[in-house]
Parts: sequence; C-alpha cells; structure tokens
Amino acid sequence: MAKKTVNYVCTECGWSGGKWYGRCPECGQWGTIEEFHEAPAATGARTPAPGRTSRTPISVPNVQSAAKPITSISTDTVNRLPTGFGEFDRVLGGGIVPGSVVLIAGEPGIGKSTLLLETAGNIAKSVAAAHSRTPDGSDSEPHDAHAGTHDSVLYISGEESQAQVRLRASRIGAVEENLLLAATTDLSTVLGLIDSVRPALAIVDSAQTIVSQDVDGISGGSTQVREVASALIDSAKSLDVPVLLVGHVTKDGSIAGPRTLEHLVDVVCQFEGESQTALRLLRAVKNRFGPTDEVGCFDMSGEGIEEVRDPAGLFLSSQNEPVEGTCVTFTLDGHRSLAVEVQSLVTNSVLPTPRRAVNGVDPSRIAMLVAVLYRHGGISLLQNDLYISTIAGGQAKEPGCDLAITAAMASAALNKPIAKNVCAIGEISLTGQVRPVPRLEYRLREAQRLGFTKAIVPATQKPLKVKGMTLAPATNLKDALAFLHLAKQRH
Repeated sequence: MAKKTVNYVCTECGWSGGKWYGRCPECGQWGTIEEFHEAPAATGARTPAPGRTSRTPISVPNVQSAAKPITSISTDTVNRLPTGFGEFDRVLGGGIVPGSVVLIAGEPGIGKSTLLLETAGNIAKSVAAAHSRTPDGSDSEPHDAHAGTHDSVLYISGEESQAQVRLRASRIGAVEENLLLAATTDLSTVLGLIDSVRPALAIVDSAQTIVSQDVDGISGGSTQVREVASALIDSAKSLDVPVLLVGHVTKDGSIAGPRTLEHLVDVVCQFEGESQTALRLLRAVKNRFGPTDEVGCFDMSGEGIEEVRDPAGLFLSSQNEPVEGTCVTFTLDGHRSLAVEVQSLVTNSVLPTPRRAVNGVDPSRIAMLVAVLYRHGGISLLQNDLYISTIAGGQAKEPGCDLAITAAMASAALNKPIAKNVCAIGEISLTGQVRPVPRLEYRLREAQRLGFTKAIVPATQKPLKVKGMTLAPATNLKDALAFLHLAKQRH
C-alpha cells in the first residue's frame, strides 16, 4: 500500500499546504484549515471506476498509425451544438464543440444553474425535433456501442434533489421529455450515467460536490476536484459527449480549487452580475475554440434568463430633457461598445472631510480627476461632497471614461446641462491632456447608431470621419470644457 501523506486544505478557498494554520494564508478566513490524508497515485495500472474507461498505454504500432499529416485532418465534420442562446453561442465561438468540457464559474445565486438548466431545455427541445424528423421517428439501424444515440440531455445535480430541479425547470419552462435528471455526488455513478445514456450534452452541477472513492480528501478539496475534473474530461473525450461543468468561486471572485482545473478544461466562462440588478454578463476567460474577448448579455427575471441581443440602451436614462450633472461615454467590453451614462451630484459639504461616494467608477481615479479639474479646468470641488454613479449597474472604470466623468462633475458644479446628443470619449492625464483611447472608430459608430451627433474626442487620435457625426478634437481639458460650454468664466 502506498504511504499516505498528510495535507491541509482550506474549506473556503481550496488552498492546500503541508502545515496547519489557524488563519488561511490565501483567503484570510479563521478556522477553515482541515487535515486530510492523500494517497499518492500508484505507479502501476489502476483499476478504473465503474463506467470509466481505463487509461492504457498506446502500443508502438498504433502510435505510427494514429499520427497523421495535419493537412489530411478535416474539420468539416465538427458540428457545434447550438445552446438556444445566441449570446451564449457568441461567447463559446459559435456553439458547443463535441467532446469539449466547459467550466462555468460565478458567485452563489448569480444564476449559473438557471442558465444551464434553461440551456439544457433548449438543447433537449432541438434534439427531439431533429430526432423526430427521421423517416420513421427513430433510428432504423442499431447504434454503435461507442457512438450512442445523442438524443437526450443529461443534467446531474450534486447540490439539489430531482424534485428541486424539476420545480425550477417548471418555473423557467425547461420541462422536456428527453431531459434526464439525476441527483448524485458519487463520481462513479456520474461516469456510469454518461456512459450508459450517451447524451447530446451532459451538465454536472457542480464539480465541488462530486466525490471520488478512489482518492482521499474532503469534498471540494484540491485532490477531489482535480480527480473529478480529470475523470469527466476523459469521459467527454472518449465518448465525444460535451460536458458543462459548474465551478464555485472564492470571496475574491476567483475559481475555487486548484489552478490546474482551469488548465484541464477547454473553455472557462465567468458569469458576472450585481445582485441588485437583473443584468448578467457571460465572458470567456479561456477558450480553445474561439475568442476570449466576447461578452454575452442576459437579463435575469422570475421566469428565467433571457438574452439581451442589443444592450445599447441598458445604461442610459430615459429622460428626454438634458439634466445637469450627466454625460454619456462609450466603453469597450470585449468586441462590444456599450453606452454608459455617468451621473454626478455636487453639494456643499458640512463635514471636515468632504464625502466621496461612487458607484460603477474607480474611486482612485475620481480623486485624481477632481485635482486635474481644479488645476487645469479652474473648477474647484475640493470642498464639496461628490456623488458619482452610473445607470443600471454599468461600469465606467476604463481610462477612456475620464473625460465623461470630468464633464459630468463640471456640469453639476456649474449647473449647466450637456446636450443629449453629445458624448465624450477620452483619457485625461495629470497634465490635463486628453489622451487617445483604443478602437475609437468602433465607439463612434455605435454612438452614431444610437443617435448621437457630436462627440468630444482626443485631438492626438488619428483623424476619423463618421457619417452623421461632428467630431470636436480636444487637446486638453480646457478645450473639452469649452466645446461642452462648461468653461468657467474668469472675471
């Protein structure tokens, strides 16, 4: 028997080490370090778990026959599986690749299970429709033992019972005849279900709840998560069944468990959003089959999750008349350009230290922009309370939003509104210079599509022409405020 080694694991974030600590050195939580014994992998062959294929070494003759010239390998037969959500397919690069393993991570309660259950219902409906289009309604020829029918979707829950999943499916309208539900935490059972059903898609919710009996360790520990992920990847590749795997996150937002989990899977997606708003964003952190700068927008409601194909007006107010203290800018999130309205409120402070309350913007940049506005714009807000926010949870934290934030503060301080058809895009340096931003033309085209006719842009940017828009190139902050009619009159 192999000698067991003692290891210590944090139950909160998955940190592991060879020494016990009262406080976790990774997440800082007290009393979360627990001891467990891990047996090192044996050097000989290991008996595979039920339903799992053994990892036998390839013989020498097969190695030569398996190697092919790259030019002779065809990818025309790879058909991606549509998820039923255009936004989900956009993030994945066109759909789910057969045999791939996709890791979906996000904070608790953000809607991961709801998104995947609704995706399972969409795929089950499409698979059933495609299967019913056969001449006799069923396959006339017997299926190969390794091909499977792929006419169903398998949803395996390790956190909820079958009845709980059924209730959620009824609420979001994902009840389909060929959507199979299973509730188990045993890895051998999970692998056996995938092997026997051979579904078109398998969903495991979640990786931290599945336990393998072949290795020691607590549920959700580094050893268990690594073993579960490796087994599911082997099953997905050998059976050509795509697997969607749910992963937990720590308090700082990173994926819980060992970092090798992200390296093992093919795609890593982050499901983000504020609990106070219904907007959800799905972005690919890693993608072997597509880009990693795509973002999918979803709207969470009581009836489930709906995709937002055009999120242009999500972060804009519905007021028709211009209001002082507001300015619109355009940010980049992946390949998308989003309009974000920045609102500012300036009041006289009665406190020894003026208050700075922000939401959706970077607090450190606000302090810098207040100093630049005073030094190079002649508008002093050092003794005023500042309240700066965005609309509907929009994010204006990139440097290209500096000009709009400064313009909103100046508009609120001077009580002069900015026209509704004017936007401001640019970064402001400590010297008051308006610096260029990436992909300005892409932002301006989106602004023109939304009805904006004038834009304050950096003068150092490459000259651009956008049909239907008037561009005002500003060299410094003074020029930008003058274009916006916010220059302070000097007596």
